[in-house]
Amino acid sequence: MAYRSIRGKILYTSKKPERMDQERGREYFTLTRQADATIVMHAHCEIDDEPMVVRDVVAAMDAHTAAPMDCHVRLTVGHKFEGSGWFRFSDRFVECETYNRKDGRITQRIDTDQPVQWMQCHPIVGDALLMKAYDLSQGPGKRFLDKVMLSSPDHRGATGPMLFSLGFGIQYVGEEEITVTAGTFNARHFQVVDTAGQLPDEHPPYDVWCTADDDYILLRAGVGGYMQTHYELVELDIEG
Repeated sequence: MAYRSIRGKILYTSKKPERMDQERGREYFTLTRQADATIVMHAHCEIDDEPMVVRDVVAAMDAHTAAPMDCHVRLTVGHKFEGSGWFRFSDRFVECETYNRKDGRITQRIDTDQPVQWMQCHPIVGDALLMKAYDLSQGPGKRFLDKVMLSSPDHRGATGPMLFSLGFGIQYVGEEEITVTAGTFNARHFQVVDTAGQLPDEHPPYDVWCTADDDYILLRAGVGGYMQTHYELVELDIEG
């Protein structure tokens, strides 16, 4: 088979004391690895907390580094259309054409001195693929990514979509075995760090566990601080 497909569901829950383990959203995803070493990620994301967010993302990236190629994001916020945008990446620039409810039609082009390392469109499954940017041969440690783009600087990804540039670090903690609803897996544990001053609102500490293989499937993730959110793989189907 020329294509390999991974399908799954991620459950969003709260860890706040007054809402402990209550469901607050969900995400359905497909990762398709093509014959040319491209990964295409489809993600349908639903956040129930008001104003409710529905996000649909289709993104293509390099299968080895997760460097972005192109993507499309469509947003519904509070049951109303919020915006839709298309993004394309080259070695020296990134461009987008978007339309959103607040600003209307937007055309952006940002020149870069090196290729963009990651495009964060806010699906949780993508937070594990991001970790492909870390070179595991160096062992546990930290790498700072200074060429990152967001489709929204909002923590819920509920604005735009449009280009927002920033940088942050990824810390590799090490391997461990973990059990989630979808099963027991050998996992790699990472953390997103060094976000201070990068976003309009400071992002709390963020831990990510993914499969300890080339697929980097999101197994579990958690955000601390004032957010207190938890994400867990509850369904998984692999073909090919």
